[in-house]
Amino acid sequence: MESGQAQAESRCDGPAEQSATDASAAAPRTPDTAGNITDKVENNTAHTNLTLLLIEDDPAGSPIVPDMLDQAGKPIRVRTARNLTEAGRLLTDDVHCILLDLALPAPGRSDSDDELAVLKHVLELAPRHAVLALTASGDAERGAEAVRVGAQDYLFRDELDGRLLSRAIRYAVERKRSESAERRLAEGRLRAQENRRLERGLLPTPLLDGSPLRFAARYRPGRSRALLGGDFYDVVRTPDGTVHAMIGDVCGHGPDEAALGVELRIAWRALTLAGLCGDQLLGTLQQVLEHERADDEIFATLCTVDIAPDGRRAGLCLAGHPSPLLARPGKPARLLPYDNNGPALGLLPGARWPRMQVELGAEWSLMLYTDGLIEGHVGQGRERLGQDGMTEMVRRQIAEGLRGEELLRAAVNEVRKLNGGELTDDVAVLLLDRVP
Repeated sequence: MESGQAQAESRCDGPAEQSATDASAAAPRTPDTAGNITDKVENNTAHTNLTLLLIEDDPAGSPIVPDMLDQAGKPIRVRTARNLTEAGRLLTDDVHCILLDLALPAPGRSDSDDELAVLKHVLELAPRHAVLALTASGDAERGAEAVRVGAQDYLFRDELDGRLLSRAIRYAVERKRSESAERRLAEGRLRAQENRRLERGLLPTPLLDGSPLRFAARYRPGRSRALLGGDFYDVVRTPDGTVHAMIGDVCGHGPDEAALGVELRIAWRALTLAGLCGDQLLGTLQQVLEHERADDEIFATLCTVDIAPDGRRAGLCLAGHPSPLLARPGKPARLLPYDNNGPALGLLPGARWPRMQVELGAEWSLMLYTDGLIEGHVGQGRERLGQDGMTEMVRRQIAEGLRGEELLRAAVNEVRKLNGGELTDDVAVLLLDRVP
């Protein structure tokens, strides 16, 4: 049995025991939210002897802890402390369980009405350690209250024997590990729920009240388990009846790129509702990107379309982005002109983005998409679908009678199938339809 004084002066463990102690003492220690040093004891029990820290006012004069063996037949080491100050020095990484005498006074607390003050102090001192409460025989009510406060179990002082205590220590350590795992799982689930709610809230709600156009969208982030990627889109109708649509892609796939995409989308909506369009709008968005990006190498491609109130013509601006696909009855689907495609946002200071006039006609479907839809592979080789392959695919799907949500779902699913599995890049597709 190691006393606090002996521990402070020297360690008399044998070679094997010393090796186990050194290995466990090298385990990482991390500060908790209160600033306490907390030990990752749950990871240290698999390959080392169990160590018990007994906190009792006169351990040497009252040999209440008999010799004990763990489940593998190895001796359970015991350290002893006469008070909580001494216990704090002995509470190292290789301590797995604390046996606490509830009769000890809590330091700095004059509240004699709180019979569990010393336990609460130990739980604050060692929030990640298993704790066994030691109480007088027959005082089950106090022991049960100790468990309610945070101890893993309670024992009666006069009924201790080696077998009972060994089993109680193993049970307490495993229960603490289970509680810690459940807590981490619950915290992880809560964070995931909060992230999902946040990401869903960052996806746009189209503002198309009063417009006869029909809207559909499909969005698949490339990041595993993410709901939001670097792709972004939006659709709004301004008071003059013009419908403005936008789709863009921030280079990269991480959370920083997703956040920047949201910033650009919100900025686009605000500027559009303020009356900007074309080159003036894209120039302002480039300024936003340059101020908000984390690295000068970050850029974003963008496609904007403003559809006249009569729905028969539109203005098109491309900033390094693939050209939209236009489908009309009786005519094969085709890409809109992209000869005047300007540079991506963030590449060239003072760049310009020409606005092209496009005739749509009386009935049409206009599909805007990001490059994730066209850069997937076709089969086992290195060949990619490309814009031509996508155009042929959509032509066939339209000929099969697919429209709206069904068309977008079929397009994304077929691209994934051709790729042989999940796409690594973000995919965003939106569809606007005008039916007289």
